[in-house]
Amino acid sequence: MCKQPLSLMIQGTHSDAGKSVITTAFCRIFAQDGLQTAPFKSQNMALNSYITIDGKEIGRAQGVQAEAAGVEATTDMNPILIKPSRENDSQIVVHGKPYQNMNAFHYREAFFHTGLKLIKDSLAALYESFDCIVIEGAGSPAEVNLNDRELVNMRVAQMAEAPVILVGDIEKGGVFASLVGTLQLLSDRDRERVAGVIINKFRGDINLLKPGLHWFENYSGKPVLGVIPYLPGLTIEAEDSVVLKRYRRERDDTKSLDIAVIQYPMISNFTDIDPFFAEPDCSVRFVTHGDQLEHPDLIVLPGSKNTIEDLLFLQRSGLFDKIKHNDIPTVGICGGYQMLGRCVSDPEQVETPLGNAEGLGMLPIHTELSSEKTTIRSKGTALYGEKCYDLEGYEIHMGISRSTESLNSFIQTANGETDGAKSEDERIIGTYFHGLFHNDEFRTALLNSVRKRKGLDEVKDPVRFNAMREESFDLLAEHVREHVDLDKIYQTMRDYSGKRLLMQESSGQGVK
Repeated sequence: MCKQPLSLMIQGTHSDAGKSVITTAFCRIFAQDGLQTAPFKSQNMALNSYITIDGKEIGRAQGVQAEAAGVEATTDMNPILIKPSRENDSQIVVHGKPYQNMNAFHYREAFFHTGLKLIKDSLAALYESFDCIVIEGAGSPAEVNLNDRELVNMRVAQMAEAPVILVGDIEKGGVFASLVGTLQLLSDRDRERVAGVIINKFRGDINLLKPGLHWFENYSGKPVLGVIPYLPGLTIEAEDSVVLKRYRRERDDTKSLDIAVIQYPMISNFTDIDPFFAEPDCSVRFVTHGDQLEHPDLIVLPGSKNTIEDLLFLQRSGLFDKIKHNDIPTVGICGGYQMLGRCVSDPEQVETPLGNAEGLGMLPIHTELSSEKTTIRSKGTALYGEKCYDLEGYEIHMGISRSTESLNSFIQTANGETDGAKSEDERIIGTYFHGLFHNDEFRTALLNSVRKRKGLDEVKDPVRFNAMREESFDLLAEHVREHVDLDKIYQTMRDYSGKRLLMQESSGQGVK
């Protein structure tokens, strides 16, 4: 009898219960324990994406989870990515490449069987290559109006023959009600598959929680496999814009630098600004209206999945003129770079039927969107402040930005081309390089120029952000390992692995 890979699925009582972080933790734990581990999310709706080594696009959470597991991310880890572009409209990305744009109803009706096959094939490929698969669900498995054609929760657990751990977020209140309610809305078959629950983001005295834990176990018949205390300060990227509501809106007056990030409706890959959170003197706040902008020390225009309509949002919100008519250092990335130009047009209606929009006019470029999507990991060298900085990043954009006049390019890429643009005084910078601020030496130089403008001392030693990410993976894994019943979880995974083997033998399928 051949050894079967282990698997575990993490589902939640609602969005933002902590599924992505818990999945990341188990990816690291199982890898530390010697298992070749892969993350999997069948269908991810997210505007934060990740570029694989072969230039394909998947959900950022699965890319980060692969990094935590110490393996290269592949599109089998997230075969279906849904990227909202307008109200009820999304770009469907299949195995890392655009498939087509669909509205929610059309996707649900027309894509279901295609999606099922994609998911089955990707799971089979992962089971052939890895010792352990950690599967992440989405939203809640108790969405009774959607469950007949869902592609991401219990149907996937059945395909994978994987046990499920249900995660509840106690920080939001009502955790026992949400756990019990979710279990009661599941079918008997699906409820049986739930091996137990984890209560996440606990703060306080565990002794005060114990009566509730005993009640829950007696009432539901399901064990509490762990109570995980809230862990602040992790340098691990968020999955999607659902977390933006937790970010600061006002300046932190205890910090000497004020960084304003412009938050438009279709903001994407906002994790580009995460390294600023690690800088001790930086206050980072998200701005949605002109009255909130005030006079920050640095403005960041992040990516956008619908540049034209987000430009129109800037006009409606009063941010357009506030950004355009100031002397504040400003950096635009991807869609933000396109906005800094004079015009953005969409003749093929790739993102919007609105045609075109006036840009901020802060850089001498014109952008035309097209159906051909650039997805690539990039390297290059930037000249900034009379010094050269080696940069690594990734590009995800549909369109090309050109100039009909003299242009100060920002980056000389490794393949001999140029990227981005900057003003003569380097106050305005635009680039297609996502991950720009993750380059520690350049980020430090940029912030030192801002510090110098304010008469502050420069920082000599950069904050090593990527090293902090690795430390965060280990810290998270240690924290979760300490607060869950890992022996019981492993035993449950082995039990289901045996069930999968018996099913394959009875159906005549080959086994690993």
